Amino acid sequence: MKKFLYYIMLTLVIAVLAACTDDSEVETDTGASDESDSASGDIVLSLPSDAVSLDPHGSNDSPSEKVRSHVFEGLVTQDENLDIAPELATDWEQVDDTTWRFTLRDDVTFHDGSLFNAEVAKANLDRLLDPSRSSTRAFVLEMIEEVNVIDDQTLEIVTEYPFAPLPGHLTHGAGNIISKELIDDDYQYALDEAGVDMTLEDYYELRGMGGDEHEEVAQEISEYTGTLVEQNPIGTGYLKYEDRRPGESTTLSRNEDYWDGPTNFETLTLKVVPETGSRFAELETGSSQAIADVQSSDAERIENNDDLTLVDSQSVALEYIGINTQSEPLNDVRVRQAITHAFDKKAVIDGVYNGAGIVADSPLAPDIFGYDDSLETLDYDMDRARELLEEAGYGDGFSLNIMVNDDNPERIDTAIWLQESLAELNIDLEIQQIEWGAFLDATGNGEHDLYIMSWGNSTGDPDNALTPLFHSSRLGSPGNRAFFENDEMDKLLDEGRRATDESEREALYSEAQELLIEEAPAIFIMHPQYLNAYRSDIEGLEINSYDEFNFKNATVED
Repeated sequence: MKKFLYYIMLTLVIAVLAACTDDSEVETDTGASDESDSASGDIVLSLPSDAVSLDPHGSNDSPSEKVRSHVFEGLVTQDENLDIAPELATDWEQVDDTTWRFTLRDDVTFHDGSLFNAEVAKANLDRLLDPSRSSTRAFVLEMIEEVNVIDDQTLEIVTEYPFAPLPGHLTHGAGNIISKELIDDDYQYALDEAGVDMTLEDYYELRGMGGDEHEEVAQEISEYTGTLVEQNPIGTGYLKYEDRRPGESTTLSRNEDYWDGPTNFETLTLKVVPETGSRFAELETGSSQAIADVQSSDAERIENNDDLTLVDSQSVALEYIGINTQSEPLNDVRVRQAITHAFDKKAVIDGVYNGAGIVADSPLAPDIFGYDDSLETLDYDMDRARELLEEAGYGDGFSLNIMVNDDNPERIDTAIWLQESLAELNIDLEIQQIEWGAFLDATGNGEHDLYIMSWGNSTGDPDNALTPLFHSSRLGSPGNRAFFENDEMDKLLDEGRRATDESEREALYSEAQELLIEEAPAIFIMHPQYLNAYRSDIEGLEINSYDEFNFKNATVED
């Protein structure tokens, strides 16, 4: 019994001593202090759609970028005021009208341990523009004619013509940087799978020479290029790729060697939850710390919950109804104008989106350079719509289809609104609800009459707001899903991106907006407010004007 009492007293003493110990400065194996560890944990972000591609030189869609933005970085980025800010480059200057020089960071490593330098940056720009990748994002930087390595930390970019918005275009996800070792492995894999008897060095030499032979080989390997990057994307971002279950989730983990210091949490799981009610339940129960694409009808409910925070931000994006201008009878401009007149933008914004946006007069938001507030628009006018259809010989009506992604109830309701309005004109509109990836494929192939989509303009420049959507060189998947071909529009957009004088650029984009209103290849609905939400147990989360989540400085209760 004495021995038993002794052990009890000894245990109590140890417990008291342990309770009095101050371990606030004890370091963990990762080198982070206990203050950081106490906030460590797992974050779950629920998204309505899965990524289509994990390759930054792959698909050009927002759901994919919501995943890639944590793994990859570019030379430059944009701050909260949409001004150009350093990222992998610390400084840059325009040497002459077509030459830019970037000074690069010297303390950056990729997730595979390889070093970032000018040679790596060049390899990425070369890959983006290589026809073997067939990148639908290449248009963002297609003005680049030459990329030169001056030294390890100095990169020179030469454009085909003067292009003042180049730094802005480099902030686009197409400018994000992949490990060169991964790029090399991916090319070698493509050469091997395609059965091309050529070394990697020979292919790079051939690519540098250009010409028909390179085009032929590029075509042969294009089916396989990108395979390894999709399987294991490697960037320099604050999170690194861990695991992916297509259609369900993608898991990313803390990059312990991140050049700006590791995160205060362990993992970020990007969970695919298409149904809006289910996403909301995820947030309320705490199964997810944050959710994307809150429906405007749920905004008040979130604001009345002390445990939840609603984030709304006015975007420079465009929500629009695209019109396939090569589909009969939509190839008649009078029919396109009639359909535009039949759509009550203000009523839809108020009735479907609960006022979460401003009416779009053109593709350019008011805050974007080149926006013209004197534009005469095709306003809601059913009588004028009937007149135009009679003039075009379609007074008795016809049938159309409209495609929408099935994870967006507001777009579905917008389609229903248009369906009911067109019924008054004897036009039968069939609504086709399609999964996001299939939607991109179908509209990219022109299998639609109408479709509803948004465009983020993630460079903040009028060139990126107009050229991808309406230049004839962008037909289909690259962006011009309206299949709009107009020589005058091409000329205005080409001159707009080349002009160096601001007043000249402004005048050109004003003309382009007037032409788009007249030709009506799309109904410009609104510049939306982005609505997202998160729980009170997470702090430091940032959501930018392009609807992308940044957890770099986030902490979450364990």
